[in-house]
Amino acid sequence: MKKLYFLILIWIFFPFYVFANETFLSLKKNKVNVRYGPGFEYPIKYIYKKINLPIKQIDKKENFRRIIDLKNNSGWIHISQLKKVNSIIPKTDKVLFSKPTNFSKPLAKIEKGRVLLIQKCDNNWCKIKTGSFKGWIKKENSWGLN
Repeated sequence: MKKLYFLILIWIFFPFYVFANETFLSLKKNKVNVRYGPGFEYPIKYIYKKINLPIKQIDKKENFRRIIDLKNNSGWIHISQLKKVNSIIPKTDKVLFSKPTNFSKPLAKIEKGRVLLIQKCDNNWCKIKTGSFKGWIKKENSWGLN
């Protein structure tokens, strides 16, 4: 019985949604304002100018999301400027393969920091598109995956 009371107290003071609040999203437009606080009355801190840039949501308040990017810049963005994650950024140089195996034909070298559009992901691989290239890269060391 004591265990049950203890679990109920933990749930009241530390609800599970607090731990599930972090998620990756992408920028919906080419120009997105990042603000100092969760409202239009707060001044603009900086502006993103890259559509599909993956960012991590770390908090939310009404229609605003507090985000952090790959370089640890943070601020608040209105939800209308965000969409489900559809891109990743490799943190290291990668090789683009024709199939999801190291033994398939290498197609291109992907440099770290490039925004890659995800078409689908399997266990350890993602099928991506970038410029005129389509192929598979390993998921490891990529920013933007939940």
